[in-house]
Amino acid sequence: MGIELGVLGAYVVAADATAAQAVALEQAGYGAVWLAASPTADLGQAERLLDATSRIVVGTSVINVWQSDAGTVADSYHRIVAKHPDRLIIGIGAGHREQDAGYTSPVAKIASYLDALTAAGVPADRLLLAALGPRMLRLAAERAAGTVTLQVTPEHTRRAREILGADKLVVPGHGVVLDPDVEGARAIGRAAVRPMLGIANYADNLRQIGYTDQDLTDPFSDRLVDALVLHGDAAAVAAGIRAELAAGADHVGVHPVSEDPIGVLRQVAEAVTGTHVAP
Repeated sequence: MGIELGVLGAYVVAADATAAQAVALEQAGYGAVWLAASPTADLGQAERLLDATSRIVVGTSVINVWQSDAGTVADSYHRIVAKHPDRLIIGIGAGHREQDAGYTSPVAKIASYLDALTAAGVPADRLLLAALGPRMLRLAAERAAGTVTLQVTPEHTRRAREILGADKLVVPGHGVVLDPDVEGARAIGRAAVRPMLGIANYADNLRQIGYTDQDLTDPFSDRLVDALVLHGDAAAVAAGIRAELAAGADHVGVHPVSEDPIGVLRQVAEAVTGTHVAP
């Protein structure tokens, strides 16, 4: 692979990501920053973060294949890795029927997008797929370095590892709410997952791993919210991250639901690694 992710990654919204955030996360011990909410094809957000740091990996989670030209993504990849070898991962995803005009077969679309990236010289071991179902997971096993996902649980991670095998990356991501008040934290978690649970891809995947229509009907069951959004104090969140690692994850992305995301991410890193990092 050649890219060292470590155990922890941090999710930031691509359009809002700053160099200062990347520096703080690198100092806190994060192995990767994951750029959420459809990073642009020029990969300018990733480039700015890499220019400001010395070690941390930047990944896209994920580029929407309906919105971003594959040729532009490939050119951007080559421009950036010429300066920052072994620090950029391209995560791509097929979007959602509810949101993307012209949406057809997601597996066929991803396969053709991979064809274009491969033809343009982007190595397969620098690509991750947002793979939920078995067909997309098998495509990730065959043609990419592995998978990067959100809105999943350790059970999905276990199934993904079975399909991908031992040598591929499995990178799940979780929302995180640092709040010892269980009901308060669940309320924040429910609000965070509500938009995504209205999307068929996510809801169908959760049904496949054992959740029911009752779980998935708003306001959603406690057990579903608890599985998708890790909450409590930092030690409780760290336990949730360790559960993902035990299920087969190589690396876990942390998406803080907070007005102080970097503060939350520092506390989580300290709980997971046992190393204190001053603000």
